[in-house]
Amino acid sequence: MAMVRVNGVEVAYERVGHGPPLVFVHGAGLDGRMWQPQLMGLADEFTVIAWDEPGAGRSSDVPSGFGLADYALCLAAVIDDLRLGPAHVAGLSWGGTVVLELCRLRPELVRTLVLADTYAGWKGSLAPEEVRARVDGVRRMLSAPAEKFDPTLPGLFAGDPPADFVPLLTAMADDVRPHSLRTQLFVMAEADQRDLLPEIAVPALLLWGELDERSPLDVAHAFQEAIPDTTLVVLPGTGHVSNLEQPERFNRAVRAFCRAHT
Repeated sequence: MAMVRVNGVEVAYERVGHGPPLVFVHGAGLDGRMWQPQLMGLADEFTVIAWDEPGAGRSSDVPSGFGLADYALCLAAVIDDLRLGPAHVAGLSWGGTVVLELCRLRPELVRTLVLADTYAGWKGSLAPEEVRARVDGVRRMLSAPAEKFDPTLPGLFAGDPPADFVPLLTAMADDVRPHSLRTQLFVMAEADQRDLLPEIAVPALLLWGELDERSPLDVAHAFQEAIPDTTLVVLPGTGHVSNLEQPERFNRAVRAFCRAHT
């Protein structure tokens, strides 16, 4: 593990392999451990990095008032710390929203984008009534007594969670900090990055689960129409956390795309 300090916030990240840098940014209620299949599967060709965002995993807590730009600037500090030049940057779900904000604030750090099952913020990608329903669900989750707190969001997988990763998912859920989850999800609810999408000047891979209920395929098609240079890969029979549900297919698509743009 490595650590970088940004305005008093300690940000941890794992680094394996050698080659062009490939940075993975996890979803809400998770941490860098969700990228285990990618750390193991892609390190033969890339320097693979998985961060624990502020408030998750081995990173320090999020300060009061932490916003989307703060997450993106912490991610920028990780990429700067690598000293490997611009990186392939991949984000899933909430992680993709953070990655998009990195493109807004520090575009010179991004060689390509991999956007997996993500959003241009909930406000930027979902109908207003769906955003309201999700916010209400988050409030109910966070108001539950500590012994009944369950940070698992609905609709993460097309079916049951992959058996091989159930212990990992359980361990990550046990480590979720309610204040961090509140910050992540309420920032996500208010984010609207539709203005940014036509300005993205690097190639983007859109990697989507065919059966994703959290970020349906019409969100991917909206990205495809708005971002100038995109490639859409749909993973059949797959839900929202596509990197765990179909890790081999996910890795093949990422490898081919990054190899083509290195």
